[in-house]
Amino acid sequence: MSATRVHLVRHGEVNNPQGILYGRLPGYGLTERGARMAHRIAEHFSAAGVTHLVASPLQRAQETVAPLAATLDLPVHTDERVIEADSVFEGLDLGPNPAQLAHPRYWRYLINPFTPSWGEPNRAIVTRMRDAIRDARAAAEGHEAVIVSHQNPIWTTRLALEGRSFVHDPRRRQCTLASVTSLTFDGGTLVGLDYSEPAGDLLVGAEAIT
Repeated sequence: MSATRVHLVRHGEVNNPQGILYGRLPGYGLTERGARMAHRIAEHFSAAGVTHLVASPLQRAQETVAPLAATLDLPVHTDERVIEADSVFEGLDLGPNPAQLAHPRYWRYLINPFTPSWGEPNRAIVTRMRDAIRDARAAAEGHEAVIVSHQNPIWTTRLALEGRSFVHDPRRRQCTLASVTSLTFDGGTLVGLDYSEPAGDLLVGAEAIT
C-alpha cells in the first residue's frame, strides 16, 4: 500500500496590532506578510501530490489555504474539528503587558496546566484533531492532504502522537507561523513525523499571538 501524508499547516501572520488574544473571534485576517507566507505554502506544495485540502473555519486559516487551493484547483473542506482551542482568555487585550494574566482575577484559571483549567481540555483537542486527520488520510489515500489549523491544536496533537506530556513552555513550541508538521502513514499506522518551515525567512519580525 502506498504511503499517505497528512500535513498540518499553521496559518500565516495575523493582522492584530492591538495584541488581542483573538482565539475563535471572527475576523483577524492575514497581514501582507501573512499573505506572502500563504503563497509560500502554495509554492511548497505545488508539486507534492496533494489531493485533499482542509481548513479551520477561521478567517486566518481560510486566507492561508486560499492560494494553495487556487494553485491546485482543489476545493477546501472547512472543518470545525481543526479550529483554534477554546479559552477563557479569548478577547483579552494584552497589549504590551502580558503580565496582566498574573492578576488575582485570573488565578482560578491558572491552577491546572494539565487539563488546562483556562480552556478546552487537551485530550478533547487531540480527539477532534485525530478524527480530522483520520478522515483526511482516508480522503487522500496513497497521496497527500493538507490541513490548515492553528498552533495550539497542531502542537497539542504532536505531543500526543509522540507520547509527550502536555505540560510545556509555549515559547518553545516547534510550530512557527506557516510551518508544516507532516505525518506519514502506512495504511492507518503512523510511521513518520517531520517538521519544516517553508516561510522561515519571513519570520523575522513577525507577530505570533496564537
